[in-house]
Amino acid sequence: MASLKKLLSDSVIYGLSSIVGRFLNYLLVPVYTYHISAASGGYGVVTNVYAYTALLLVILTFGMETTFFYYANREGLDRRRVFCTALGSVGSVCLLFVALVMVFIGPIAQGMGYPDHPEYIRAMALVVALDAFQAILFDRLRLDGRPWKFFALKIGFILLTVALTLFIFLVAPHWSHLSWMAWYDEANNVKYIFYINLFCTAIITFGFAKELKDFHLSLFDFPLLKSMLKYAWPLLLFGIVGIFNQVADKILLPKLLPGEEGNVQLGIYGACVKIAMLMALITQAFRYAYEPFVFGGQRDKQSKETQALATKYFVMFTLLAFLAVMCYIELFQHFVGPDYREALPAIPIVMMAEILMGIYFNLSFWYKLTGQTWWGAVMSTIGCVVLVAINIVFVPRIGYMACAWGGLAGYGVCVLLSYFIGQRKNPVPYPVATILGYFALALLLFAATQLIHPDSLALRLAINTLLLLVYVAVVLYNERALLSPIFNKILHRK
Repeated sequence: MASLKKLLSDSVIYGLSSIVGRFLNYLLVPVYTYHISAASGGYGVVTNVYAYTALLLVILTFGMETTFFYYANREGLDRRRVFCTALGSVGSVCLLFVALVMVFIGPIAQGMGYPDHPEYIRAMALVVALDAFQAILFDRLRLDGRPWKFFALKIGFILLTVALTLFIFLVAPHWSHLSWMAWYDEANNVKYIFYINLFCTAIITFGFAKELKDFHLSLFDFPLLKSMLKYAWPLLLFGIVGIFNQVADKILLPKLLPGEEGNVQLGIYGACVKIAMLMALITQAFRYAYEPFVFGGQRDKQSKETQALATKYFVMFTLLAFLAVMCYIELFQHFVGPDYREALPAIPIVMMAEILMGIYFNLSFWYKLTGQTWWGAVMSTIGCVVLVAINIVFVPRIGYMACAWGGLAGYGVCVLLSYFIGQRKNPVPYPVATILGYFALALLLFAATQLIHPDSLALRLAINTLLLLVYVAVVLYNERALLSPIFNKILHRK
């Protein structure tokens, strides 16, 4: 129980930075979508380029984040030497990547579909290289148990990004007549989004001065790197396939629909699914605390029971978030501009896919802890093939809705494979019946929100609130064994 409390406390701190970070999307998506028309396809360009950067970030870190935790917690290894080896290898790859992009910028921009805007590619190449380098530095903070510095750097990036974005989109148009604003052109709003990201990412790097001082090339260990790469390469393939599951639709959609229609539909879909990203922030917050916790306690005999319990609670709370968003979707829809709202029906599908992705992450520890990381690559590849196949076959027929269903199917396959293979290789006593029961209850209540649809908005919201409270009441009753000691302590104090 003490371990679970530590997991929860760290999740709160790491989660705050993730929640505020994702709230940035909630704050900036309306800024973008109310100032960039859906018909222009501009927001589709932003969505597409960021999809590429997400994929590149996984490639440039090449599994070294998880590998760093694994080796830093092994007996007989110097943590500082592991840190220097991980940071040095990632930094070297990032420098090579940036050099290649700058040399071949023309063909790259042409291949991505932006021959007239190579500046988009230059800016985002620098951003993703800095992000990959910083990933190891952030992991060092997590390993050292320094969540508050982690929090401060993440929040600093967020606040600076928000301030500059609000200036560009809300203030600059009214000051454009001033002489010192001669550089501003409202037609370049898409470019400004990328430049703001680059500036803020570069500034945050200076916050790691202490960690960078701890880096010495003399501690870079080639034999250790060889061993780390052997552990990491299946994670790299696993990571590529895993992130491709998340961004494949945003990369493929513009290529599967003719002309500008691809970017237009991608912009509409990409804006609406931001509402579904509440699921991603919960998963990310959980991962930040969960990964070092599991590796650090892998010799604890109770770790399997704790993994099972943590997975159940992850499902409980993410289903609550799913229902909360769907019960109040008529309020959440105002986070995007009116001409983007046609994609709202994709939100419940995408949210369920995010929940399955989180479950898959929780189930994945059996092969990470046993060193059989190649299993992750195999299972993720199968899921990715399912996702891509659905996109290729159905996007030309039903557009972006195929992207939503493809993600759900791909992660569903990964969850099933990981569970059944994992239970044979390294069984964990997951409460499957309870988890499936919560899923059934949540889907039943969601169906009720769709079927009970009175004309009055106030009445609809009231009914949906009651349905949400039904879920909460069932969960509280079912988990009363855990909550009873807490209530007893409160009553005893009184």
